[in-house]
Amino acid sequence: MNGQQRVNIKPGLEVDIVLKQDQATGKLTRGIVKDLLTKSPTHPHGIKVRLTSGHVGRVKQVIAGGAN
Repeated sequence: MNGQQRVNIKPGLEVDIVLKQDQATGKLTRGIVKDLLTKSPTHPHGIKVRLTSGHVGRVKQVIAGGAN
């Protein structure tokens, strides 16, 4: 599942995000969603979230079988 629709992203989900400093390389960081930062229902580059680790980035992929 991709991370472009806010309805697909919930706190507690495991996701891959791209951090601002990693946008050029596309390096992904995996973690658990703590907060949703994007207010609009969709975003072409992915919904911006804060992970429980404190990292902030845009969701590129929701991991199947993540925590509910």
